[in-house]
Amino acid sequence: MLNAANLVTLGRILITPVFLWFLFTLYNPGDNFNWILLVAFILIAASDGIDGAIARKQNTVTKLGKILDPIADKILLGGSFIVLSVLGVMPWWATIAILVREVAMTIYRLVVVKNKVIPASASGKSKTIMQAIAIGYLISPLNEWWFNQFFDFGFGLIYGAVFLTWWSALQYYRESR
Repeated sequence: MLNAANLVTLGRILITPVFLWFLFTLYNPGDNFNWILLVAFILIAASDGIDGAIARKQNTVTKLGKILDPIADKILLGGSFIVLSVLGVMPWWATIAILVREVAMTIYRLVVVKNKVIPASASGKSKTIMQAIAIGYLISPLNEWWFNQFFDFGFGLIYGAVFLTWWSALQYYRESR
């Protein structure tokens, strides 16, 4: 059960609270230090692809990995949304809309895990990528640059993330019927 891919996933779960603490304590809108926070976020988020690639290459895909991987994503992304909302960078309505879907999907997966493991779908992967892009943009100093005075690009990314989050939930619902 604890193969290399699952160890990467567990490492991602363990390092995420450290990242969230740094995000909460060190984030300052427009500050160049935010580039470091962004790089840390990207590295943690990118490890999601690394664990999957290792599992497929070594033919060690496990039920545990299929369960832990989306949980690791939800801890990183959901935690980042919460921190950004606490800091006033992201509106609470969007964080709540995303977290309601994520918690519901996690509960659903855990309930049906005895019968079957629900792998990530294309729409689920798309929403995860969109959420990560939105978070990355909001963390970066780009969020405070001059072009945001003409069009709030970050707000557009948030709307896109909320839309894709609920679109993927609808897709999971359709596929499960």
